[in-house]
Amino acid sequence: MSNQNTLTLVNPQNGNLAFKIFFFEDNRFFDHIQRNNFYSLIWLKEGSGKLKADFSEYIFLNGYLLSFSPYQPFMLLPDGAMSGIAIQFHPDFFCIHKHQQEVACNGVLFNNIYHPPFVILDDKSVSVIEMLIEQIYTEMQNPVLAQSELLISYLKIFLITASRLKAWQHAEAKKDTANLKEPFILQSLKEAIETNFKKKHSAGDYAKLLNITPKALAKITKTHLNKNLTSLIAERIIIEAKRELYLTNKPIKQIAYELGYNDEYYFSRFFKTNTDISPQTYRNTVGFDRQSVSVNN
Repeated sequence: MSNQNTLTLVNPQNGNLAFKIFFFEDNRFFDHIQRNNFYSLIWLKEGSGKLKADFSEYIFLNGYLLSFSPYQPFMLLPDGAMSGIAIQFHPDFFCIHKHQQEVACNGVLFNNIYHPPFVILDDKSVSVIEMLIEQIYTEMQNPVLAQSELLISYLKIFLITASRLKAWQHAEAKKDTANLKEPFILQSLKEAIETNFKKKHSAGDYAKLLNITPKALAKITKTHLNKNLTSLIAERIIIEAKRELYLTNKPIKQIAYELGYNDEYYFSRFFKTNTDISPQTYRNTVGFDRQSVSVNN
């Protein structure tokens, strides 16, 4: 590879980022809260420390692949030196919602409120990802016919590889705790949230559904998911709101109503509290349609 550390494709319609790959050797890119209007995949080849994401805090180690959705807040606090590779792409360049049947990363790598936002790469996955990064880097340096289509093909393989590994790791973790009572309650909670999040918004609602005290449910949620129940419910509502804002042209008032909010302005305040932007700004900056792109090295 050349000594160039950053290569970027831009959307010629608005000059914004479409696709980007960069190599980092310190934490200056991630030492403050990130709220980007694109997806981020961050491979930490070296380093360890704390990851702050949404309402939670995790430990990260070298070999972790972090994954973040548009406007998902995160920050890295390494213990010492840190280096790695990041890939960032806007939904206009590749929409994981529209291509869910092809890559199946939505709800696995991205937009999963029940699992931490990372996967631990094994040797096989590292080999595949290193090859893909080499191909992406080479392609980015030589803008030619159908460049975007080829980059999307590499990105799909990257996402599928990481999603399969994360799904497998989650399945193995479930086997280890299959006979414990608390994970069973968590599964019931997950099903309850998925069924009722458009109507029931309070922690007490779910404690009642599961016939458990709010305090006991809060303790289980914090222990196993590293989140409080209120933030868990809020995250699920926000994910659905983002999906509707991105994929449809429904009025915000209608989206609010379908998510159980009769007051559009209350919903907008709730959305902004959790994302730092308004629903309209999210729609404007994440957009609906894939645009053509050009290279800007």
